[in-house]
Amino acid sequence: MTTGNEWREQVGRSWADNYRLTDRAFAGLTERLLGRIGGCDGRDVLDVGCGAGEISLALARGNPGAKVVGVDVSPHLIEAANQRGAALENVDFVLADAGTWKPEHISPHLLVSRHGVMFFDVPVMAFANLRAIAADEARIVFSCFRDARLNPWASELAGILNVPAPGSSTAPGPFAFADSGYVHGILDNAGWREIEFEEVDFAYVAGVGEDPIDDALELFKRIGPAAPALRAMSGDARERAEQWIRDWLAEHRSGNLVAFPAAAWIVTASK
Repeated sequence: MTTGNEWREQVGRSWADNYRLTDRAFAGLTERLLGRIGGCDGRDVLDVGCGAGEISLALARGNPGAKVVGVDVSPHLIEAANQRGAALENVDFVLADAGTWKPEHISPHLLVSRHGVMFFDVPVMAFANLRAIAADEARIVFSCFRDARLNPWASELAGILNVPAPGSSTAPGPFAFADSGYVHGILDNAGWREIEFEEVDFAYVAGVGEDPIDDALELFKRIGPAAPALRAMSGDARERAEQWIRDWLAEHRSGNLVAFPAAAWIVTASK
């Protein structure tokens, strides 16, 4: 479970400090998600759980007539997003919880999110709020992980470190929306219609360069399921754990790249 307070503090700070690594890891999914979103010129767009702004910025650059607003609960991520978007006049970033936020100057025609909607404490209420603030005939397009077993960068790593397997519950967290039936029920109960799920497989790029294993290890030490477990270790125990991870990463190395299969949903619905 990843709480809102964790995103506001340690988790959000870590993702803000390492947004280049996470954007790289999700690049394949980002391309598919942007393709599914399509053009939105002349539209108001809300990016839910915008993080450091990758999706917001891409939409603002590609649609200069659109008004894009990114919302996130982490002050660290909003600061990073503002810095990245300083040269763009058609994008703003707001520190707020999208699940309860009542904007005064935007009624979005399009709501988007790259893996930012699985952390709502009360998801039905949150999606009902998003529907309430949306324009008539608005649509929502978001991505979320499928089953953790289809995402070995998380499930296998948890096994190596002997920590609880991800995706074992629907508590707020990266795999909370893995079950499409569960997500369909949330959206339906929140009033969304024409709900569809598309399976997307992509390469989760963990490490690149002359030493991609070391690069990947640094990623997993900073974010993801291994990070808190490694932070709790010290001395010989941590050295052993890091060597286990290095051996595992070596199995997934191809030249100057360490990458893993990854599986997500792209979910669409209409108001």
